[in-house]
Amino acid sequence: MLDDHGDFRTHFVREPASLRHHPALVLNADYRPLSYYPLSLWPWQEAIKAVFLDRVSILAEYDEVVRSQRQAFRIPSVVVLKDYVRPRKRVAFTRFNLFLRDEFSCQYCGGKGDLTFDHVVPRSRGGITSWENVVAACSPCNLKKANKSLRHSGMSLRRQPRCPTSEEMHAHGRRFPPNHLHESWMDFLYWDAELES
Repeated sequence: MLDDHGDFRTHFVREPASLRHHPALVLNADYRPLSYYPLSLWPWQEAIKAVFLDRVSILAEYDEVVRSQRQAFRIPSVVVLKDYVRPRKRVAFTRFNLFLRDEFSCQYCGGKGDLTFDHVVPRSRGGITSWENVVAACSPCNLKKANKSLRHSGMSLRRQPRCPTSEEMHAHGRRFPPNHLHESWMDFLYWDAELES
């Protein structure tokens, strides 16, 4: 999906329902995923459209076929952009990226379920919504802390919040892949990871 300037970065699919059936992994021209956070996936319709517009090449396909009035097409499972898109250096401050930075765990108790986010310095006390003041928190910890300071709540942070680097987010993204990883994607997702000795 492209914006008015032909930028592939800004329109990763946001509706999980459209990705349940045959998503295509989108690689930059250097054969690395455009993004690991979230993983750069397009619905099959967008991948086929990009093929016809000659913006991508197909590297792997599903066994399934879609048909037009005149032709049948195998659905692409991996596509690579023909033009290189320069990666962004700044990490967008989004709920997903915040949870990814905090490894999908509460920064007060370490719990993994029912996550929301918390302002370390409450907004009612002048705290701002920023990387340095917002953390992932489970609902019980969020309710316990409420609008109190850390000292007054008797709680402590497992790790001080800060703005992550793009490299850190890529590393986190590799550790938290989406629920579904098609076998045809594997060679492209982890080929640049360090090998263990």
